[in-house]
Amino acid sequence: GNTIRALAAFVPADHCQNYMVRDLQEMPLDKTVDLSGNMLRRFPVHVCSFQQLAKLYLSDNRLNSLPPELGQLQNLQILALDFNNFKALPQVVCTLKQLCILYLGNNKLCDLPGELSLLQNLQTLWVEANYLTQLPDVVCELSLLKTLHAGSNALRLLPGRLRRLRELRTIWLSGNLLTDFPPVLLHMPSLEVIDVDWNSIRYFPSLAHLSSLKLVIYDHNPCRNAPKVAKGVRRVGRWAEETPEPDPRKARRYALARQESQEAQVPALPPLLPPSNS
Repeated sequence: GNTIRALAAFVPADHCQNYMVRDLQEMPLDKTVDLSGNMLRRFPVHVCSFQQLAKLYLSDNRLNSLPPELGQLQNLQILALDFNNFKALPQVVCTLKQLCILYLGNNKLCDLPGELSLLQNLQTLWVEANYLTQLPDVVCELSLLKTLHAGSNALRLLPGRLRRLRELRTIWLSGNLLTDFPPVLLHMPSLEVIDVDWNSIRYFPSLAHLSSLKLVIYDHNPCRNAPKVAKGVRRVGRWAEETPEPDPRKARRYALARQESQEAQVPALPPLLPPSNS
């Protein structure tokens, strides 16, 4: 039962790991193999014989390496390696040139190899919840990238080269260490979704010129203002429903003017008459 499976998963011998996927003897008709949540410590190499495989899910295991035989899966389009123990991305992943979606979230990655630039068909990259202190430069070389999930890292800024990604539509940066709104995003008019939730941004510049923008999430920042956006753009955060956005200086001037107006409307009291001597 589950006890045997747990013991088999703990022992990294090939025959024990193969026990975990003993029913997987031939490639499924849908060209999808899902080995998520099996507590695997080694990837079962016999899966690499399924050379027409299109989707491979290895999420929520205990993997920290992959065999070179994985490179045989040259038709792979989706690879999920999230929730594992990778401290570095295995080089063999960078040989899978048909990949469109790559899940690397919730690992222990501090960087990404330069060879990742070989994945020129990549459209979606998930690197959230790793140990990234800066966005790897190689990300800026993924010319077809449309979606970037980089939340829950330790990013303080974004590289200016990111503007090269003309196909990028959504960028998720929540839970980082941003103290300023990344200036490079102001030069990316194709962006449709910007998420900078849970950062330390104190001021937001106008985003009204980003003609493709549909949603901006900026909640949980110590900001003094809300980002100005074009009509029809949804905002999620403080003052999101107010139009126009509050300006602290205008608000103070308005409060003073209102106070002065109210004081002017108070009828003056008649002067006190001198006491009579009679």
